[in-house]
Amino acid sequence: MRIAILEDDPSQTELLAHWMELAGHQCHGFDRGNALLRALEQETFDVLVLDWNLPDTTGVEVLRRVRERLRSATPVLFVTARHREDEVVLALREGADDYMVKPVRRLELLARLEALTRRARPRVDQGEVLELDCFRVDTQTRTIFRDDQPLELTAKDFDLSVLFLRNIGRLLSRGHIREMVWGSNAVVTSRTLDTHVSRIRNKLGLTPENSWRLSAVYRYGYRLEQLATAVRKQQAGALALGT
Repeated sequence: MRIAILEDDPSQTELLAHWMELAGHQCHGFDRGNALLRALEQETFDVLVLDWNLPDTTGVEVLRRVRERLRSATPVLFVTARHREDEVVLALREGADDYMVKPVRRLELLARLEALTRRARPRVDQGEVLELDCFRVDTQTRTIFRDDQPLELTAKDFDLSVLFLRNIGRLLSRGHIREMVWGSNAVVTSRTLDTHVSRIRNKLGLTPENSWRLSAVYRYGYRLEQLATAVRKQQAGALALGT
């Protein structure tokens, strides 16, 4: 998972990031609320971990802006020293998905993060099969079938395709795509990314004619949408007009 940590105490950020990275997650730390909000206009995260007390604002205000202005449904976990019942209730009512009071325990923190993302979108583990419309993804053999026919995909094609198929309707930033498919230390140009996206669009047939749309969002990233419902309505309308 790609996790943003909003915490103005460097030692706390380092500790939380260390725990999460040992569990295989990628962490990005922010010590100001406005810095995180600016990043969210350009980047995608799987979970936001927010502290309450910040130098420039509060975690609750950041949460409000995430939910209202950015209209993001990204899971949010508060990790804070604030422990009063009314404070916990306020955070949850404003849109937080979970709340932990410092000091937190490592295994509990990791379990709560996993639970948040599990509720937010389907999880496909190694060896499981994901079925979506005409697609079947076999993670054991790393094969994608379209209408029961296996597609010829490179390793990166497969990883990129699975990333989009697991995040239908979700806008993914270029940074998020690069980290999830190529790794956090890889140097991948925008042209390389665009070429790979174009290739899987063609190989998987992710076009409106096939009830899918894999579109670029200017200066941000890509979104895969399933258009089956809309297409069926258009076809039904055309048939009705024809009769």
